[in-house]
Amino acid sequence: MAFNIGNHYIDGRTVLAPMAGISDLPFRRLCKAYGAALAVSEMVTSDTKLWNSRKSASRLNHNGETGVKSVQIAGTCPIALAEAAVANEQLGADIIDINMGCPAKKVCNKAAGSALLRDEPLVEKILTAVVGSVKIPVTLKIRTGWDKTQRNALTIAQMAESIGVQALTIHGRTRACRFNGEAEYDTIAEVCQAVSIPVIANGDITNAVKAKEVLDHTGAAAIMIGRAAQGRPWIFREIDHYLKTGNAVSEPSSDEIKTILISHLKELHSFYGDYLGVRIARKHAGWYLKGFTNGENLRTTFNQLVSAQKQIECIEENFSALIRDGEKAA
Repeated sequence: MAFNIGNHYIDGRTVLAPMAGISDLPFRRLCKAYGAALAVSEMVTSDTKLWNSRKSASRLNHNGETGVKSVQIAGTCPIALAEAAVANEQLGADIIDINMGCPAKKVCNKAAGSALLRDEPLVEKILTAVVGSVKIPVTLKIRTGWDKTQRNALTIAQMAESIGVQALTIHGRTRACRFNGEAEYDTIAEVCQAVSIPVIANGDITNAVKAKEVLDHTGAAAIMIGRAAQGRPWIFREIDHYLKTGNAVSEPSSDEIKTILISHLKELHSFYGDYLGVRIARKHAGWYLKGFTNGENLRTTFNQLVSAQKQIECIEENFSALIRDGEKAA
């Protein structure tokens, strides 16, 4: 129920995905508290000249983060990526993760993220530069290929292993698929058979049963959870328990969800400050409230609030009136 990335022992088989604007320090800490064995930070640009911006500064903040700290970097220049890796190592990163999986147009239009999969010689230069620049393990996140006619995950994986990359995450879609259709796991299984480094499977894993099915089908060392953790950080606890025991753990009670949500809101307010924290809290609260049949009305009210204290009071005063999906009103 564990694996190693270089010299780091990862005690579990669940990993939080590096989602931009979501996997910030408060969310990483929360997911780790609920069982995520590893939480990869939000993607940060390899251009260190931009690190003084508010966005980059918050993404580079690991103050008080427990466990192994994995930092994801993105870019296209091998030298710049190597310099960013060194800088993050000096800031306390334990693992450097290179993004070659993001399908976003604003990333791919700069030939970064999953767009790099079209240029294998450049991939080789980037991996060689970054691995050679730091003493800590380097990992890589990719997709199965650029499109369905150009699935080259196996080639990239074998290249990465030969260069010294210590683990690989594969999202089971091509870049062209973005997040549409069903994830395919056969390519991930093929890669797992071909390399000896840990492979982390990603894509469409929404519950504990699916997590075990994907692990069994692919032979992956671990699974990565992204969108399914939004508003449900306890999904890591559910998966971890199921993998260890074969039994489902009870869903959190409404009272526990209320406690988690309020704690999360307070962390966001503290981390970002009242102005930005209030605004970022809105999307997170919306995800928590999706599990309630009458949550939309509370979400509408919540989104109109401009005070951190008012947001907390709103949840404290109204949450008990919510009805969970599948339940009947008393």
